[in-house]
Amino acid sequence: MTTPFGPYVRARRERLRNDDPRFSLRRVAGRIGVEPSYLSKVERGEEAPPSEARIAALAEVLGEDKDVLLALAGKVSSDLQEAIRKRPALMAELIRQLKTLPDHAVLRLVREVRDGEW
Repeated sequence: MTTPFGPYVRARRERLRNDDPRFSLRRVAGRIGVEPSYLSKVERGEEAPPSEARIAALAEVLGEDKDVLLALAGKVSSDLQEAIRKRPALMAELIRQLKTLPDHAVLRLVREVRDGEW
């Protein structure tokens, strides 16, 4: 299964490595607890993306949003899966309605819900 995850991670890591050697393949692999050869294969799209926990660790190391990396890997975080399982029909309808709205409208809704102003 080819996803945009690997090439995205590689491009991000290499951009960071240009300024900081801590972002070498070997060092990043060590920081997230995988072998460098495995991370290299993931970045080249030869291996499937790692687990949610490893993706979260990678997001932290690279300064990326965990949910963005999970989406690029074709995954959904376990907390979102749990929310969907609690109200599957309602959540499905919500997501279907939101997918056609422009970003600014979705952001407004998120802010209203978060701030309790609805």
